[in-house]
Amino acid sequence: MTARILVAPLEFKGSLTAGQAARAIETGVRQGWPEAELCILPLADGGPGTSDALVEALGGQWHTAWAHDALGRPLQAQWASWEGGGVVEMARASGLSLLAPAERDARVTTTLGTGELIADALESGVRSLLVGVGGSATNDAGVGALHALGYRFLDASGRALPPGGAALRNLARIVPDGALPALREAQMTVMTDVLNPLSGPTGASHVYGPQKGASPDDVQLLDAALQHLAEVVVRDLGVDAAHLPGTGAAGGLSYGLLVGCGARISRGFEHLARLLDLEEKLAGVDWVLTGEGRLDTQTLSGKGPLELARRARKAGARVVAFAGKVEPDALAGDVPFVEAIQVSPPGWSEADPTARAGAGRLLSAAAERWARARRAEHAPH
Repeated sequence: MTARILVAPLEFKGSLTAGQAARAIETGVRQGWPEAELCILPLADGGPGTSDALVEALGGQWHTAWAHDALGRPLQAQWASWEGGGVVEMARASGLSLLAPAERDARVTTTLGTGELIADALESGVRSLLVGVGGSATNDAGVGALHALGYRFLDASGRALPPGGAALRNLARIVPDGALPALREAQMTVMTDVLNPLSGPTGASHVYGPQKGASPDDVQLLDAALQHLAEVVVRDLGVDAAHLPGTGAAGGLSYGLLVGCGARISRGFEHLARLLDLEEKLAGVDWVLTGEGRLDTQTLSGKGPLELARRARKAGARVVAFAGKVEPDALAGDVPFVEAIQVSPPGWSEADPTARAGAGRLLSAAAERWARARRAEHAPH
């Protein structure tokens, strides 16, 4: 009987989009097991790579707009649409990867550019909008994005606040009267797999601020500023949401979109799984081939490959994970992968650009080796 294989990787960060990874695995499997029946489904979990996966799976199209990066510098960034919806990926405008390490400063970085992309999508007619919030450089609770959408954030003298989370400690009033009219008609969903609240010991500033350039003193300042913002939001907008799970994602961008745009916060992988009919595609599959750049303990905390593997195991499929690097502790305990295959050779370095350029070939070769071995096992004896 012919084996049925679902090829469903996520992005190999910095090397391959989910679509490129899927095609590399497909190439290898077709060479090693030509009679196998393949279904190709690039996946994402709301973080970087989400737009690529959706465009690939839904036949979407790209749109380019002028926006600003997290330090306010102009750049051209893309969002995507398909029939019935669209997606903005905050990392494309407000992402940490767009800043040099020395430029990271969580006190002043802004989500303005993400708001500009949202505005462009809404003004282009999109009314069902997904916002992927992984990979942020910001800690401003989405105030920059709301500013781009027509909100005003004023100090006690009635002046507009400067960009960044630190300035929010001087917030005196929020004025929503200039908000984009299209916001009233739009359904917005924030996709995140982070469940932190806006502030406090497990909030945006304490947990994620340090990787965005925040010192211990900065963290205390930023946390207090976000708590103050939440108090003003309750008074001026009538929304009490800072305690809700997920509001701390992307430095609080999800909080800002919830209170200012009526967005709902959704688990990223679950939302995309529904959108892409994952359960239907898992039915009757023998093998699922997934993967990401690095398989480690973060994977086991609920990232896309783990969620996919759990669903596949329930459906009766066996799951193999490919990764540029497989950490030994990633396979500790009861994990739903029957095999984890490291694609890179010994001594491979993520920092080596030539190694990254060859990532597709390495992945194809690993998939071909796996396929030949499984084909031999299936062959009649």
